[in-house]
Parts: sequence; structure tokens; C-alpha cells
Amino acid sequence: MISTRYSFPVILLLLLALVPTVIHSYMGLTYDDAKSVQNIATTFNDFTSLPAKRNEQWGKDIFDSDDWFERDYRNTAYTKVRLFVARSYNHKKLYHHPELALSYAQNLSQHRISTLPNHPEIPIHILTNDDKSIFVAYTLLYGDNFIENPIYHQLAESVRLLVSPRKLMTLFYASQTGLAADASVNQSATLSLLSQAIQSFKQQQALK
Repeated sequence: MISTRYSFPVILLLLLALVPTVIHSYMGLTYDDAKSVQNIATTFNDFTSLPAKRNEQWGKDIFDSDDWFERDYRNTAYTKVRLFVARSYNHKKLYHHPELALSYAQNLSQHRISTLPNHPEIPIHILTNDDKSIFVAYTLLYGDNFIENPIYHQLAESVRLLVSPRKLMTLFYASQTGLAADASVNQSATLSLLSQAIQSFKQQQALK
């Protein structure tokens, strides 16, 4: 039996424990920043794009996303870059090895973290296969900040997330296949397109 003198602290703790349940399960509170990946430009410099042939439900099933696209961008030199961008309140769906779904059956054994050229504030994950014929670069955006270590970010945000509306995380994922072993020029096209897509998305702040 608990002494009556502890009853108030116990009741207070129970009420505090109910806060995240009420916010996320019953009220379902979320923060909408009025942005959409659909507003990212379909043309960048000499790159024009066509939508990939994914089923509309695919992004929802794989990434729990209602706002996503996959496009093939191609320039006048026939360099093709595949760009996938998605937003989700389910952060783990985006940051937990997105290459498993987006570069399925490709052995991307080489992984390193770098920064986007001319943008030291943007960390990017770079993945390649052994012979460098496949090149992937992706980054994660949460609010106005780019996330280098999503697991650390999730832990750091866990307390705030318990008592605050959920916010969207955005995944930017660009890839090329069939590259020569010395493909720095082609890879720079991927990084350039990734950079332009990010800037196109962030410019929507002016529309709010």
C-alpha cells in the first residue's frame, strides 16, 4: 500500500506520462510547414526530368510518406541522375538504410560521410559499389537543420518529441549507375543536381 503522502506525486507522474499519449495517439498533433516536394523544380539548368514509373502507393508503403516523388533527370550530354525525395513523420522509415529500397539488390559496400560541395553545412552520405560503377548520395533535412547522425538526432529529440507535435523529416536521394571507375565528372553531376533540388525545396519558405 502506498502512503497517502505520495499520492499527489504519483498522480502527477501518471498525468505527465499521459501527455505524449494524448498528443500523438488521441490528438495526432503534427506541425505543417506548408512545403511539398512536389514543388521542387522539374528542370535544372540543362537537366530535364520525367517521373519514374512507381505505383502511387509505393512511397506510402515503403516510407510512410504521402509526399514523395522519384524522377529521372537527364542533361544534353545524356547523363542521367535518378532523384528521389520524400517527407515523413516516421523518421526511421527515411533514415534507416534508404538504399535498401531505393537501390535494391545493389551491393553498396562502400560508405562514407562527406559534405555537399560549396555547402559545408550539409552532410551527405555517399555510397558506392566496389568498382564505383554505382554512385549514391543522400541527405536528411529536419526543420532547418541537416542531420548527419539520425540515430543521435532521434535520441536528442526524444524528450521534446514526447510533448510536441510531430515534424516532418525530408530525404533527398540521388543516384547514378553504369559509371566508369574514374567517374568524378559524372558524380559531380549527381551532387550538383542534389544541391539544386535542396535549394529548390528550401526556397518554398518564401511561399509561407
